[in-house]
Amino acid sequence: MLVRNLFIEQSKEKQDIRIKDGKFSEIGANLAPAPGEETIDADGKLALPPFIDVHMHLDTCLTAGEPRWNMSGTLFEGIEIWSERKQTLTKQDVKDRATRALRMQVSNGIQHVRTHVDITDPSLTALEALLELKEEIRDFAELQIVAFPQEGILSFPNGRQIMENAVKNGAEVVGAIPHYEFNREYAVESVHFAVGLAEKYGKLVDAHCDEIDDPASRGLEVLATLAYETGMKDMVTASHTCAMQSYDNGYAFKLFRLLRMSDINFVANPLVNDLIGGRTDAYPKRRGLTRVKALCENGNNVAFGHDVIYDPWYLLGTGNMLDVVHMGLHAAQTVGYSDIADSYRYVTHNAAKALHLGDSYGIKVGNDANLIVFDAKDFFEALNKRAVVLYNWRFGKLISRGAPAAKEVFF
Repeated sequence: MLVRNLFIEQSKEKQDIRIKDGKFSEIGANLAPAPGEETIDADGKLALPPFIDVHMHLDTCLTAGEPRWNMSGTLFEGIEIWSERKQTLTKQDVKDRATRALRMQVSNGIQHVRTHVDITDPSLTALEALLELKEEIRDFAELQIVAFPQEGILSFPNGRQIMENAVKNGAEVVGAIPHYEFNREYAVESVHFAVGLAEKYGKLVDAHCDEIDDPASRGLEVLATLAYETGMKDMVTASHTCAMQSYDNGYAFKLFRLLRMSDINFVANPLVNDLIGGRTDAYPKRRGLTRVKALCENGNNVAFGHDVIYDPWYLLGTGNMLDVVHMGLHAAQTVGYSDIADSYRYVTHNAAKALHLGDSYGIKVGNDANLIVFDAKDFFEALNKRAVVLYNWRFGKLISRGAPAAKEVFF
């Protein structure tokens, strides 16, 4: 197959892409079609590597209002509600809802999802369900599963052993939630345990870290220190880090030296962080988002995730990463032209680095033929008009297709 007249990422010149046997076999200008070769004229549309949702909770998706609504809109009430809902989980329930959410994501150009799965359930029902689903949907999307202790490691009965069981059963990433542990001592010990478990089994780490407005929440400094001292460095990701926006600048200045040395990844979730952050404030209200600009300027890798879709924490969402990037730019106040034009990297290359996809990710000869094509000439336009994903190819196979929205105005 030959796809012609594409603007690949930020290229100013149109190029053609040839796909053969599920791989990118040739990329260049004015490639000649082979006899009988299927040819598609993209007519100057934007081609990107597929979107990555680096932070999602597929096990909780599409459960809003079950068994009750989150009336305060806070993180902690959401955890309480989910604790009730997960008592009724079955594997089929989890797989059905996750599949519906994945269809939304794939239709919006997502092919990689790192999903945190709550393992504070001795039966590990949700984990087993998503491990099965991972294999079933491999031709359409790649799941990377995090063993996520929603109710804590030390603060949940037999939490350490359940975490280890989850890793043994197939979770590729070790999670933690230090700010939800009963006390600071437990918080520190939980991070040490998570990193030690990852070292033992050769896994990555992605901790829900300081997802709270409390400026005294300091899980991040512990996580970064361990990443640096163990040499795990960019195998470690700190998600949320909302408390950072409440840190005293004097402390933050000291912390940023450690963050740079540690080389850890950061994931911000603009939709949810901004909605549930600052909920205990009167006015002025703090933002929920971490210090995105400062982290980027510090040389740390920052990616954006959707987080959740229509669940006890967030009642909205369609799995569209354009919504995530749009909100992230506003909340982080990164709204210069180049900031906007480059912002696709938060949900492509930066996210790929956090997932450790390596050189296998991206539009280049020899890689798997995974790409998306937008109804726009560049990402600035795609983001501004919420452009449709016209084509989503995985291994050279079309897995979703869209059509430009039709509108008529009569004046």
